[in-house]
Amino acid sequence: MNLAMVGSGFVADYYLATLPLHPELRVLGVMDKRVDRAELLSCSYGVPKYPALSDVLQDKRVELVLNLTDPRSHFEVSKAALLASKHVYSEKPLAMVMSQATELVELAESRGLLLASAPCSLLGETAQTLWKALRDRAVGTVRVVYAEMDDGMVPRMPYRKWESVSGLPWPYKDEFEVGCTVEHAGYYLSWLAAWFGPAVTVTSFASVQFPDKLPNETLDMDSPDFSVACIQFASGVVARLTCSILAPRDHSLTIVGDSGVLCTGDSWNYRSPVYSRRMLTIRRRTLLNPLRKHHRLPSAPHKAPKTKGAQSMDFARGPAELAAAVRENRPCRLSPRFSLHVNELALAIHLARDLGATYRMTTTFDPIEPMPWSK
Repeated sequence: MNLAMVGSGFVADYYLATLPLHPELRVLGVMDKRVDRAELLSCSYGVPKYPALSDVLQDKRVELVLNLTDPRSHFEVSKAALLASKHVYSEKPLAMVMSQATELVELAESRGLLLASAPCSLLGETAQTLWKALRDRAVGTVRVVYAEMDDGMVPRMPYRKWESVSGLPWPYKDEFEVGCTVEHAGYYLSWLAAWFGPAVTVTSFASVQFPDKLPNETLDMDSPDFSVACIQFASGVVARLTCSILAPRDHSLTIVGDSGVLCTGDSWNYRSPVYSRRMLTIRRRTLLNPLRKHHRLPSAPHKAPKTKGAQSMDFARGPAELAAAVRENRPCRLSPRFSLHVNELALAIHLARDLGATYRMTTTFDPIEPMPWSK
């Protein structure tokens, strides 16, 4: 499938570095409203550049638009691409406003196009191995899940010096304004929704604990740097998700079942080890067996990504899944309705200060199939 990349910022390097792992995807060019950024990527990866978005949309060879613009531009760019009869794979979120995200999904469906949203880590070996262990009832009936998405005391880090492989700066102002929940909650929200089905309610708390993130600069949006949510799924499972850019880095996941716990240490590593421990009840105490069972990760369907940074993720696996769904005429695992549901979950947590403590979900999605190599 031929694709064009719109948005040539920090994250674009991660996609361009992993697209060669999927030879069925062909990059026709990159584009950015800042010509210097598109020029830098064009030179770094030897791909053409488009002068403007209109040139991308008018290019009949382009079948898929990879929307890597800043989150507040996602709606406008994705809508334009859909109206130009292009499939769209968008960085998270689909849109910063739920009504706009819904509009995009309905537009895609009305035109017979696919619209999917990052993250795609659900398609990774760790997420698929955890899912198989859940299907095999490795820890019995699941009762509660603890998911952590803490990235350390980012406001105290030298974030102004962070650069991508090509030398593109980390967009710290935009990241602080959009907020850590919208940026990062989806990594676990997508896993939980795929495994346990649609969520029913979200009870959340969000706050700004570090108001002076940018000395001598003014943030245009006051977004939470800490959030915690309890999510009730229709299946009966309850999950607690914590997001922050304050607490020590912790991307761990613990799934508690009747007979034990299932764990992994890092959702940003597609091959993070998965293990389980049996639960022992001795008199009035519940203990975990010190012996751990390691669940074998499947052989990687693609070579390991060579990306620089805190994550070890194949960012292009999402666009590849969308392209495969079009080619095979089947539902996309990251379907429009699934992406919309994850978008609603993230916004419900992000907007907890405005929406109130408990939010009732309005969206749903059809069950998702595991990857064939994980079965």
